[in-house]
Amino acid sequence: MREIHVDTIKAKLSELCIEATHVLPDDVRDGLRRAEATEKAPLAKQILVEIIDNFDIAQREMIPLCQDTGTTVVFVELGQDVHISGGSLEEAIHEGVGAGYTSGYMRASIVAHPLTSRVNTGNNTPAVIHYDVVPGDELRLKVMPKGGGCENMSRYANFLPRAGKEPIIEFVMRTVEESGGNPCPPLIIGVGIGGTSEYAMGLAKKAVTRGVGSKSEDEEIAELEAEMLEKVNALGVGPQAVGGINTALAVNILTYPTHITALPVGVNIQCHSARLKEAVL
Repeated sequence: MREIHVDTIKAKLSELCIEATHVLPDDVRDGLRRAEATEKAPLAKQILVEIIDNFDIAQREMIPLCQDTGTTVVFVELGQDVHISGGSLEEAIHEGVGAGYTSGYMRASIVAHPLTSRVNTGNNTPAVIHYDVVPGDELRLKVMPKGGGCENMSRYANFLPRAGKEPIIEFVMRTVEESGGNPCPPLIIGVGIGGTSEYAMGLAKKAVTRGVGSKSEDEEIAELEAEMLEKVNALGVGPQAVGGINTALAVNILTYPTHITALPVGVNIQCHSARLKEAVL
């Protein structure tokens, strides 16, 4: 049994929050550069140039990539041979996030009550945490600051099992088209298929983290990803919805077995500022 103290977790979460909001992952950078190189619409191309300039400046001067430093979504892979010592894992995650947003002077965007009072918590906590228990003696932490504009465009639908792929493709396309410029395209689109309603939405969010340029190991799903990406880009929404051929950088799909009567589908959209950092303890 390997022991990890909560103070180590707090310190790492604080560091990851600051790094994630300031430094764009290499796969997203490369995807945006490819988009700029292929874009033919002059205004869309100029916007992509400005997006690239923005992420260069953000890293060089350590300025947040976007004023919306997001809901802090933390994906936790906890090895079953790890013992957390010194306190609660969940409390350590929230405290680490709060410390990162406070010491990093980043905008606090979380309100304590979702309805009438909506008082800001002041340090961007609590985080939204997803747990997976996995074999081994390591703790993997992924931090994804998720902006409100793109998260608000998430959608869920139920389909009849005999519906096949076409209605799912149409659902994804409709979601993107109706979203317009709200999620700040070019996008990364996560699609979750299977499980139950809440599980499909969780799959969709996790799919966003898989990386630009990756593809499903399932050949059928990989082909569906490519088809969806082609059709989404053919919509002509373009960067920041000014038109163009680069509405999305990637469509990533995750699937899970589901009930014989069900075909649940979740869609989660990530903006071009697709912030994600991870560490293994």
